[in-house]
Parts: sequence; structure tokens; C-alpha cells
Amino acid sequence: MLHMRRVLGGMAVLALAASLAAPADATTLRRMGVEELVAANQAIVVGQVSDVRSYWNKDRSFILTDVRIAVNDVLKGNVGDEVTVTLMGGRVGEVTTLILGGAELLPGKSYLLFLNEESLPGKRAQTVRDLCQGAYDLVIGKDGLRAVSQANRHPLIPDRLGYVDAPGGVEGFPFNAMLQSIRGLVRGGVN
Repeated sequence: MLHMRRVLGGMAVLALAASLAAPADATTLRRMGVEELVAANQAIVVGQVSDVRSYWNKDRSFILTDVRIAVNDVLKGNVGDEVTVTLMGGRVGEVTTLILGGAELLPGKSYLLFLNEESLPGKRAQTVRDLCQGAYDLVIGKDGLRAVSQANRHPLIPDRLGYVDAPGGVEGFPFNAMLQSIRGLVRGGVN
């Protein structure tokens, strides 16, 4: 009987540990549709990453990453030919700060980005406020250029209509159709 209690007790501890550890490897975000992203952000741009630089904030409490983007098209907002987007997280020396569910912007790659000015640790800056949901990779699909949400890589909580898939799904939107849709939403006053 004592042996059985130890086994059951050990199993209970293991089950508790497993349940506590499970949420640590994913960030869950409430799904945002394109209309909501357009309304919630001050600027929407299409551009290519020209430079990425990670650094400690002023009080050395957090790592930030500045991403310089050569802007090809401004769909909303007042943005010039280049914009610096600051993301939370990055790597400085041997220290890495990882933001689960954050946007991933790599040098040489092109993106459609939903941007907003926000307070980050130690500074106010233009950022992808909606994390992976505010960043669309521009990729060549079998039928041409497509905009694919980075949110496809992360679990989403259902939106008010019950949708859980990232807008456009795993194949994304045809790029030109998405641009037309966003321009229409901006013209229609969704802001």
C-alpha cells in the first residue's frame, strides 16, 4: 500500500509539473482579422529589411532590436522612404531575449507590416504592436506573390466570430488583392 501511494504521489507530481510546463513553450494570441489590424495601427507599409541591430536599452534591463526597412509602399500613415521598427528581444553577445509570438524580421526579406508607436522598455518607438499578427511574409507561391501571416506559426484564441486560423490561412492572401483590400479599408475610414 505504501508503494502504491508513492507511485500515485509521484504520478500526481509529474502531472502537475507537466501541466505547469505546457504553457511555457507557446504564446497564445487572440486572432485579429485584417480589418481589425488596419483599424488598430497608425501605419501599414510594404518594405524590405536593410539592417538589423540589437542592443541593451538605457538601463540595461532589456534587449531591443532596431530593424531598418526600405519602404516600397505606404498603405496607411505618414512614413518616408525608410522606417526604423523597434522590436522587443534580440541577442547581444551571449545574452538572448526571446519574445514568443513576436514578429521575425530578417535582413533581405520583404514584409507587409502593421505598425504603431508604442512604449517599449526604455523608449517610445514604432513597432509591430500586434506581434506575429502584424507581420506578413511576402513569398512567391504557385500563383504569384502572396502575403502570409507570421501568426500561422502560433496558436490563436478565437476571434468574436470563432475563427482561429491566421487571416489568409497557411497559403496567405494574393498580394495585390490584399493591398487592394487594405487600401479600401483605409479609404472607407476603418481607422
